Amino acid sequence: MPPEALLQLRHLSKDFATQRAVDDVSLEIPRGAFFSLLGPSGCGKTTILRMVAGFETPTSGEVWLNGQRIDAQPPYQRNVNTVFQSYALFPHLTVQGNVEFGLRHKKVSKETKHADINRVLEVLKQVRLEAKASRRPSELSGGERQRVALARAIVLQPDVLLLDEPLSALDPQLRKQVRGELRDLQRRVGVTFLFVTHDQEEALSMSDQIAVMNAGALGQVGTPREIYTAPRTRFVAEFLGAMNWIDGIGVRPEAVSICERANNPGRKAVVTGVTYLGSFCHIAMTLESGEAIAAQATPTSAFQPGQTICVTWNPEDEIRL
Repeated sequence: MPPEALLQLRHLSKDFATQRAVDDVSLEIPRGAFFSLLGPSGCGKTTILRMVAGFETPTSGEVWLNGQRIDAQPPYQRNVNTVFQSYALFPHLTVQGNVEFGLRHKKVSKETKHADINRVLEVLKQVRLEAKASRRPSELSGGERQRVALARAIVLQPDVLLLDEPLSALDPQLRKQVRGELRDLQRRVGVTFLFVTHDQEEALSMSDQIAVMNAGALGQVGTPREIYTAPRTRFVAEFLGAMNWIDGIGVRPEAVSICERANNPGRKAVVTGVTYLGSFCHIAMTLESGEAIAAQATPTSAFQPGQTICVTWNPEDEIRL
């Protein structure tokens, strides 16, 4: 096992009745990485997380952590912790009580107990909740409750922190805020994160590496930039953002330029729809060949349906599969 790979999945598969949820997945997750499993609902990403945690037993394959095989070990013997969608906080305990919960059930000496208390206080500082240590979950915002769940997991010093769509319960604006906080926290504490999400923007903005999954299998593994600019399959290309398919090539809408003068060099197109999206306008068009194409324009653009325009793009922006 390579020393840089903290967590390794070897030919991991999982069957439920007649359905194969995970199909021969092999992954190496580096120590200290923010690694995301990205894919649509039902693609197997949460099942992988549960097999790493020990909540599901693989049908075949192996899970290795820190150079040791762990897929036969019960969950409590694995040095991993899970943050669930619901956060699963204890409503009758304070913030500090929730964070201390796992530590309180260890048999420790007086010296260790003192060190644990200091560790709890340090973790509360890391998640910026030291001023709210005496509050209960009902007195916190959604983002604060999420930070309590993270602190409770981090204080146990796991080798890997497993996060199962932890931002899905938050409203869109708060998700963006917490997304940045989560990435900053991971960098500060240095714990390896294995993050499950179906949200492309979340994965692209936070991850060091992303594994895109489809129907239980891996579609592609790479950095956010690699899988966005050089997808290996049509599924990966389309799941990671909008894509135009023209003459056997793919071109992202943001790479398409529009000129209002239809006699300019390029390809003529007719505008079929204009959608205002705040920071940009989505322009839908049809080429003379009958192929649909979309582009992004500035929010002050004056394009109108029925207008004939000209579209161009740079050859280096083309994606050929």
